[in-house]
Amino acid sequence: MAEQSETMTGPTPAFRRVGVEEIYRGYVIKVTNASFEGPAGERFTRDVIYSPGAVGIIPVLDGPDGPHTLLVRQYRASIEDWLMEIPAGLRDKPGEDPAETAARELIEETGFAAERFDLLTVFLNAAGMTDQRTHLYLARDLTEVGASADGVEETYLQLHRIALRDIRGMIERCELTDAKTIIGLLLALGRLGM
Repeated sequence: MAEQSETMTGPTPAFRRVGVEEIYRGYVIKVTNASFEGPAGERFTRDVIYSPGAVGIIPVLDGPDGPHTLLVRQYRASIEDWLMEIPAGLRDKPGEDPAETAARELIEETGFAAERFDLLTVFLNAAGMTDQRTHLYLARDLTEVGASADGVEETYLQLHRIALRDIRGMIERCELTDAKTIIGLLLALGRLGM
């Protein structure tokens, strides 16, 4: 539970969960109708999706014209379209450390292994409806080892090598629209002093 803090208007009001009704349990998520109690005892319910979390990786390769990253273009069933994004994956193996998940997903999706993974940030994806957190890593010192696709979407994904100097323009032109991709790439550019 988060520590209570003082605000400009006094202590943070206390809320508490009083019940959870499971509506659906899938391979990696659980959809619930959760009941809560507000500071004055008022009751309310919210749909809450519980998730094991995810990782996103910003791989960096040196090139003759400056650093590059690897982006994947893959079909995403939820939007029924193709999406250009950083390599990523769900933390669907119980007990696996997020950095281990990042290393596994990087190989699966790009065919590259990294010697070094630096955590850039951990963010909440959509706190109004899910507890999912995404760990974003900057991956460096890459070696090509061959891809090992895991799933139909990964079988057909397309790998793109993009100069990091072009990333801001791609974001501004809405060529990159995925939140984890935008957050990760901008943080990577900052970390690399670009």
